[in-house]
Amino acid sequence: MKEKIESLKVLYREKIGNATLLKDLEDLKIRILGKKGELTELAREMRNLAAEEKPVIGQALNEAREFFTEILEEKFRILSAKAKEEKLKSETIDVTIPGDPVEMGSLHPVTATMDMIKEIFLDMGFDIADGPEVEYVKYNFDGLNFSGSHPSRNETDTFYITENVLLRTQTSPVQVRYMLEHKPPFRMISPGRVYRPDYDISHTPMFHQTEGLVVGDNISFADFKGILMHFAEKVFGKGSVRFRPHFFPFTEPSAEMDIECAICHGKGCRVCKGSGWLEILGCGMVHPNVLEYAGIDSAKYTGFAFGMGMERIAMLQHGIDDLRAFFENDVRFLRQFK
Repeated sequence: MKEKIESLKVLYREKIGNATLLKDLEDLKIRILGKKGELTELAREMRNLAAEEKPVIGQALNEAREFFTEILEEKFRILSAKAKEEKLKSETIDVTIPGDPVEMGSLHPVTATMDMIKEIFLDMGFDIADGPEVEYVKYNFDGLNFSGSHPSRNETDTFYITENVLLRTQTSPVQVRYMLEHKPPFRMISPGRVYRPDYDISHTPMFHQTEGLVVGDNISFADFKGILMHFAEKVFGKGSVRFRPHFFPFTEPSAEMDIECAICHGKGCRVCKGSGWLEILGCGMVHPNVLEYAGIDSAKYTGFAFGMGMERIAMLQHGIDDLRAFFENDVRFLRQFK
């Protein structure tokens, strides 16, 4: 038994000395001192020894364990230092080498358009209000004078979560909430995301709107025409604008505001559906029922409201003929707006 121990010391001392990798050294440690290592196996054989031999062999095994532990620790220290030195050499950074160019990002065109519109209306004294995208039916429809049978209440036109909760189809619910919390006179806009089940070159299931509301004494149709024409001139410059009679449940009288199609310049294309005009917003005088729902005396106060799609404004600004391009995240497309 003693000769086996001495031969192990000779054999593994040489192997430990020749080890060049920490992994190989770890394997040797397990082979010698592990639970199934050679010294452990020799210790198990002690049960077959005579009683007078056990103390001698036991002492020899302990000395061998201490011997291997010491030389393994020393070798680990040497190899670890060497590995650290090699790593430092390989990771050396030459600070004189020019760095890789970092490409600067930019605002998404829809975000830039929203920021521009906010600035235009802030300059005209409007407040900016926000509200929840997950909305109650009472704010999205009831408070805006939508009849119970109005088609926009159908599941084909609205994303319902429950019978009384939905993803807002417009930012007009913010106007209802604003009227319930403020007393006239006031003017506000409510930019944000809205949702409708629609997808083609000029519609997406999620899009952005900015809706505005002005309520006060003696507010007239001429007031909102003046403000909206000023807005259109700020965004698109001087050009052809028209108002067409329309119907909205929450305004009366109502109109849609068109500008000459920026894609075909009035000649007719798939974006303007051959008309040469593009509708940029809906507008009208606030319906008395909407004012009364919010607790505002419709006999004393009048107002007007309007709403526009941000993507459509951005399309017209930049001559883009497919609204879906804003949401496809094609870097080649987005780089054009730096």
